[in-house]
Amino acid sequence: MGRAFEFRKARKMKRWSAMSKAFTRIGKDIVMAVKEGGPDPDANSRLRAVIQNAKSVNMPKVNVERAIKKASEKGQGDYKEVIFEGYAPHGIAVLVETATDNNTRTVANVRSYFSKCDGSLGTSGSVVFMFDRTCNFRINAEGLDPEELELEFIDFGAEEVFADDDGILIYAPFESFGAIQAELESRDIEILSSGFERIPQVTKAVSAEEAQDIEKLLEKLEEDDDVQDVYHTMEENTE
Repeated sequence: MGRAFEFRKARKMKRWSAMSKAFTRIGKDIVMAVKEGGPDPDANSRLRAVIQNAKSVNMPKVNVERAIKKASEKGQGDYKEVIFEGYAPHGIAVLVETATDNNTRTVANVRSYFSKCDGSLGTSGSVVFMFDRTCNFRINAEGLDPEELELEFIDFGAEEVFADDDGILIYAPFESFGAIQAELESRDIEILSSGFERIPQVTKAVSAEEAQDIEKLLEKLEEDDDVQDVYHTMEENTE
C-alpha cells in the first residue's frame, strides 16, 4: 500500500471524532460552497460534495437545509480560507487550515497556541511544500473491485485506490477532484464522502515523551472553532 493508505490508517480514529466539531466544519463548508456556486446542489458540485459529507457524519437533513438557506441570505457573512504554517516542538512541521470570518481573531489565537506550546509560527511558504495536496473520495464498494477501479480511473488522475471497512477510497492530486467526481456521478457510483487532505512527503519519528509535547499543540489547534484541519510531519503509530 502507498502513502495515502498509511496516512488514512493513522488518522482514522484520531482526528475529528467529536460530532459537534464535524458539524461546525460542514456548516462552514456549506456557507463557502453556496457563496461560490449558489444554493442548488444540482448546479453546484462543491455543494453536492459537502452534502455527501454531511450524510457521512449523520448530520440531520434539516440542519443541512437550514445551513443552505442561511448561507443564501444577503446578511450572511462569508468565511475566508486561511493557511498557517509553523513548527511544533522537536522540529515537527505543522500546517493549519482555517475558515474564518475574523482573520484578526484567528491569527491571534493560532499564534498563541504555537507560543504557549513551545512552537513557532512561520511565514507563508515555510512548510506547505512538505505536503502533497490531495483529493479523496469514499464510495460504496458494492459490486466494485478496487484493482479494476484503479485501472479505470488512472486516466482521470487516480493514484491510489484501496478498500477499508467503510468502502473504497480513491486518492488523487488536488486538481483531479472535478474529473473524478464527474466520472463517478456519470457511472452512478454512490459517493459516500469526499474531501481534500495534505499528506506529508516525509515523516519524522519521535519518542513517546516528545510526542506528548507535540500533541499538546495539535490538540489546542484542533479545538479552535476556526480550525478546519491540522496536518503535521510527526510519524504516527498505525498499529
